[in-house]
Amino acid sequence: MTYRRALVFVATTLTVISPQAGFAKSLRHGGKLLLTSGISSLEGAAGGGLTPWAVIAGNETNEGIGLSVHGTLVEMKDYDYQSAGIALGFRDRLELSYAHQYFNTNDIGTALALGKDYGFSQDVIGAKWRVAGDIAYDRMPAVAVGVQYKKNNNGAVVRLLGARQDEGVDYYASISKLFLSRSILLSGTARLTKANQLGLLGFGGDKNKNYTLQLEGSAAWQLSRHLVVGSEFRSKPDNLGIAREDDWFDAFAALAVTRNVTATIAYTDLGSIATVSGQRGVMLSLQTSF
Repeated sequence: MTYRRALVFVATTLTVISPQAGFAKSLRHGGKLLLTSGISSLEGAAGGGLTPWAVIAGNETNEGIGLSVHGTLVEMKDYDYQSAGIALGFRDRLELSYAHQYFNTNDIGTALALGKDYGFSQDVIGAKWRVAGDIAYDRMPAVAVGVQYKKNNNGAVVRLLGARQDEGVDYYASISKLFLSRSILLSGTARLTKANQLGLLGFGGDKNKNYTLQLEGSAAWQLSRHLVVGSEFRSKPDNLGIAREDDWFDAFAALAVTRNVTATIAYTDLGSIATVSGQRGVMLSLQTSF
């Protein structure tokens, strides 16, 4: 699936599941507190922009089925990134997600002998299970485990860059808690991965071919029922000798425009990507959920 086809898919889905169509009412029973299901991460799982949380996509409670659809754009100094995807939540316990990612090298593609505007893309299929607790209503934090299968669509090129495979699987566990009395959310994730730049540059490399443990975290402050600000961190493996990989950071604001629409803007520092350092920029994300 090309990125343009993915965008058409998202736009069509948004039209079909609009509240006017009455589809949302048939999918869910009740609803969660605003913003407590998070937004869609870069790989499609519910949580923050850079990392998943121990929450399930959609507005459903434990008696229904929920749905979220998202589109994300990251404009960096030298590169562009886009993703689009969909996630289903079942009884606020199981989440199934899909995301298509596209990374445009712009002018740097020429310097890398790939050609101007050469694009890397991959598809990510994910599953997450909330095994215990609740983010808001239980004394025990929400705890979830997840898996993400990633298939890179540029196998020959990523192998030339030194990657060992063009597909891989990430395994992660998340713990998240919203302290309602203080309007503060804290979340942490541990991830086993071989992915180079999420998998957009393949999996494993000449420096390391094995799984490594990476840590991710989020802290957010709910300023009002509709507005949350916060920051995220994500450590990264460094498997490719040709392209150093740095840890990621962001500072974000998420606005619940309505109960079904959330808009997010973030300042991102993604470090060195594909031989070029100082990749900082702005992430914009729009999500609708039911």
